[in-house]
Amino acid sequence: MMIDVRHVHHQDATRGFDTEALRRNYLVERLFEPGLVLLTYSHVERFVIGGAMPVTVPLALESDKATIGSPHFLDRRELGVFNIGGPGKVSVDGVSHALGHRDAIYVPMGTKEVLFTSDSADAPARYYLLSTPAHARYETKVVRVAEAKKMLLGDVATANRRTIYQMIHPDVVTSCQLVMGMTQLDEGNVWNTMPCHVHDRRSEVYLYFDLTADARVIHLMGEPDQTRHIVVADGQAVISPPWSIHSGCGTRAYTFIWGMGGDNIDYTDMDMVAMDQLK
Repeated sequence: MMIDVRHVHHQDATRGFDTEALRRNYLVERLFEPGLVLLTYSHVERFVIGGAMPVTVPLALESDKATIGSPHFLDRRELGVFNIGGPGKVSVDGVSHALGHRDAIYVPMGTKEVLFTSDSADAPARYYLLSTPAHARYETKVVRVAEAKKMLLGDVATANRRTIYQMIHPDVVTSCQLVMGMTQLDEGNVWNTMPCHVHDRRSEVYLYFDLTADARVIHLMGEPDQTRHIVVADGQAVISPPWSIHSGCGTRAYTFIWGMGGDNIDYTDMDMVAMDQLK
């Protein structure tokens, strides 16, 4: 297991970042590599963002004294896992849970052992991990993509027709602060969340996938009057602090997993930004 650490930066400092500094602080480029668990610890909401890609042998989610600070990774944390690869299984304290493509599982605080496996080395699972601090233990729960709470939003006239799948969400799963779901844009649609918004009561992380090798998403971030952009490839994630807008436009349709942590778990809690405020 490998873990990287990202510190918090004030928005005034971010105004002066060049492209390399923006990517170094807000983009998680390495998530899915065969036979590895790759983690990034962000001091924004103390997120842990990770990827596990087992091939022939199981991979374990292990703790790290310098960052997690407890014997087991989930002693004081909760975890959401989405499988964006081939079928596999996630074992939670010895109980095996099958996850198909786009299925998810909520793993509660107090879990001692989490193991990741793939059903086939020829089509390995790709497990996306997002963890936040927790204060109570709830129940382990698998959420099939077919069981998610679905919302249809947008219009082809504005190139943002999309389906939102709320999966680790108060209407589906009980958690402490972690809320996760998935947004899939219809073919021919490329814009997400415009007009955009901010919410100082929580932060987010976005994993972009379903992109071909030559496709990209332009993730927009920054203060409404000081916007910045990050070019994102398939299987990469962006850390979005509470003061930042979070919107994106792709060179083709794409899918992304959003995850939130903070004071408020209300998905609709947004401070909208008028188009004439954007610069």
